[in-house]
Amino acid sequence: MNCLCYLRLPIRNLLVGFSLLNHDIQNRARLFSSRSIPTIALSDTFDITRVSELITNQHWSELKILTQKTSPNTFLQLLLDSEVASDVVLGYFKWSQKEFRVLHSLELYCRLSHLLANARKYGKIRALLHHFVKNDLHSNSSIFHTLSMTGGGFCANSIIADMLILAYAKNSKTDLAFEAFERSGDYGFKPSVLSCNLMLSSLVKERKFVVMEMVYKEMIRRRVDLDAVTFNTVINGFCKAGRLQKAEDVVEDMKVRGFLPSVVTYNTLIDGYCKKGRAGKMYKADRLLKEMVSKKIYPNEYTFNILIDGFCKDESVSAAVKVFEEMQAQGLKPNVVSYNSLISGLCREGKLDEALVLRDEMMESGLKLSTITYNALIAGFSKQNMLKEARELLDNIAQQGLAADVVTFNTLINAYCKAGRMEEAIALHDLMLERMLFPNVSTYNCLIGGFLREGNNEAASKLLGEMENKGLRADVITYNIQLDALCKKRESRKAVRLLDEMFERGVTPCHVTYNTLIDGYCTEGNLRAALNVRTRMEREGRRANVVTYNVLIKGFCKKGKLEEANGLLNEMLEKGLVPNRTTYDVVKEDMMEKGFDPDIDGHLYSISLNS
Repeated sequence: MNCLCYLRLPIRNLLVGFSLLNHDIQNRARLFSSRSIPTIALSDTFDITRVSELITNQHWSELKILTQKTSPNTFLQLLLDSEVASDVVLGYFKWSQKEFRVLHSLELYCRLSHLLANARKYGKIRALLHHFVKNDLHSNSSIFHTLSMTGGGFCANSIIADMLILAYAKNSKTDLAFEAFERSGDYGFKPSVLSCNLMLSSLVKERKFVVMEMVYKEMIRRRVDLDAVTFNTVINGFCKAGRLQKAEDVVEDMKVRGFLPSVVTYNTLIDGYCKKGRAGKMYKADRLLKEMVSKKIYPNEYTFNILIDGFCKDESVSAAVKVFEEMQAQGLKPNVVSYNSLISGLCREGKLDEALVLRDEMMESGLKLSTITYNALIAGFSKQNMLKEARELLDNIAQQGLAADVVTFNTLINAYCKAGRMEEAIALHDLMLERMLFPNVSTYNCLIGGFLREGNNEAASKLLGEMENKGLRADVITYNIQLDALCKKRESRKAVRLLDEMFERGVTPCHVTYNTLIDGYCTEGNLRAALNVRTRMEREGRRANVVTYNVLIKGFCKKGKLEEANGLLNEMLEKGLVPNRTTYDVVKEDMMEKGFDPDIDGHLYSISLNS
């Protein structure tokens, strides 16, 4: 604890001057309680020792008879004003709340907390405040004011304020924890690293990264004794926010304060680069791995799993396989996560035979397949249009004692829909319901898209109605599917009405939404309308991207407006957008092969006819 001094509460003798005591109680009630505590008549034979014995021995029926002429709040106040031990007061407090269903006043809560703090009963303060914050009856402002007015002493108040932050954080009341943290600073209280760390962790979980950074800086300003947990938590927060350089800066702060980065620190940074890094992210992740090994900080299973998953998602499965092999060479046994990540990566690249070999190896090593394993394999076979094999895998899940989930069914339904096998897709939808799995928006999006592709608007409309009747809101993908279908039927004006409907229903359009509509107008030859959608897109907060320009450039080329297309190409480059393969193909096929040499004003832009 921050305080070295622990003060005893003022001692009053119940047997001296009951009239004066009653007067004192009334004054206190007026000062601190929203409800006045009534005066009581006590006899000269009132025995505090006897009361203590009854509470200590939990003779509640006798105590109830003895105290029947007083209110619970009043009796608690009398106990607090006596020399009785803190455990006795706490015992009566808990019993009276349960017996009489009474919520004691904020003043009495604070006075009891002071008593426990000065008796160094820290565990009991934590338990008391844990229940106190659940009721959420008092603001932090009133709590801190009452603490300061009930005279428990600075050290006791500092301890209570710290444990209040802890209680809020443990009860997932992060905003109130931060407010209490700020209030404690106003009163000069120094919180403990334990409470601050838990609050930081909660802020990271809730993705409140700006507040996390504020707390971190304030901890340094208030000279809270930071530890390795503090730094690792803040590093994790910055990594999740994608602020990787800031995370590395905190690592340097960590070193300056005498803490060496651990395997947890490096794992957090590597995970950050794998998930949030941009170009060259896996190179940076690999650099961190080499750095940690050079410092004799040895990677664990989690380190290798992060890298395997990162390389697979970066479409570098060969590198992931090397990491998988290195993991085994280091004497570490791959677990279910290792195998699932690599199987998923192999399936995405269409290397199904290798994926099946890994699955068999996984089973031979004594690891149980999971639903995630099956989902990866089903997705791989579905992508290759090997629907018979995918369906056999679905049937095999139950034989392994596992249960297919919504993702399993959605993957296979989507594959059947894309293959135009709608009867089988609907049969799977019905099987979901039989197994008490409820279709989600993604399920309906797959089916709606399938019916619209085959021109069955009636079935698609029926599914839209069914989805809404089940309380599922159409999302941006639902609208994009409908927009695409309308544009392909050269009904772009109707698609614009759907765009308007999206705003009315609070669904935010994405780049795909606008680009689909622009492409629809370009296909119809209505270039003016296409440019108007581009203008609307930017007005509504979406900057035109490479796909937008590719669609427009191709549209103008198709209409023979090559100069205007060249102007759009220049505009794209001026905005710093990097041409992609589609851009090169459009320029080559629709401009250069028609004898038009694009004039790129001052831009370094090389088009190879052989590319």
